Amino acid sequence: MKPPAWLRLPTLLLVAAAVVTWAVPGSAAVTARPAQRMTTPAAAPGATACDPTASLRPAGPPQVTPGSFMAKIRARGYLIAGVDQSTYHFGFLNPLNGKIEGFDIDMVHAIAKAIFGNPDKVQFKAISDAQRIPDVLSGAVDIVAHTMTINCARLQLVDFSTVYFDAGQRVLVEANSPARSLADLGGKRVCATAGSTSIANIKAAASHPIPVAVPFWTDCLVLLQQGDVAAISTDDSILDGLEAQDPWTKIVGPRFTSEPYGLAISRQHADFVRFVNAVLQQLRTDGQWAASYAHWVGTPVPAAPPAHYKA
Repeated sequence: MKPPAWLRLPTLLLVAAAVVTWAVPGSAAVTARPAQRMTTPAAAPGATACDPTASLRPAGPPQVTPGSFMAKIRARGYLIAGVDQSTYHFGFLNPLNGKIEGFDIDMVHAIAKAIFGNPDKVQFKAISDAQRIPDVLSGAVDIVAHTMTINCARLQLVDFSTVYFDAGQRVLVEANSPARSLADLGGKRVCATAGSTSIANIKAAASHPIPVAVPFWTDCLVLLQQGDVAAISTDDSILDGLEAQDPWTKIVGPRFTSEPYGLAISRQHADFVRFVNAVLQQLRTDGQWAASYAHWVGTPVPAAPPAHYKA
């Protein structure tokens, strides 16, 4: 028998929902801030075709050169990274040790190690999906590692690393739901986060589901458990984590989008983009990417997304 919704709230979810401000041991406090809405500009008429997966070519192995943005980060004493604290497997607050952990977090630690020789020289800032681009633009963070899809619209505002993870949008429903895909959810309420590509894809679905936007993915899980939405639709990487937190849910349907993840960086810091791409290439070739994938996502481990460069 399925328990009442309140009994199904997982430990991780309860901790994440209760935490607004927290500190990572050895770093400054991390504060979750209210999301700010922003409009993505439309592509200019006659604009050159965009290849979202192409990023800046590294100049060689990652090096902190004098006068570079990396040198400024080193002088400050820590890297500032915008991350999620509620996406299980990718960026979540582990209630057992009070640390932010996950696949995205491993990428950040590798970058900090390349700058400082110490992977823990990081200040994590817990932000929502909608806050990712504004925080890069304002300089509130040096980098965002937050299951963030690279697309041409976003590339008009921020720069991205090479692709470090490939995902695709699917659907999560209650285990007893007859729905098999988004096509079966016409007129039904379907949850995703504000500022995500997922909410836009729900709005555009031919079956006309009713999009419900919330700040965090765990908010969607609560709504599903309470019966306030019929489904959650987002990247399968995120849905895997939600399903792991609630055994009375299931993922249905094939992928219906391609969601290549990149690390978001200000367009003012091309040297940092190249540096980060050099770090990612090391992770692909020395086995660290595969080890992180096996630990957080599972096995079998696929080949890492190959680097694709534009200059």
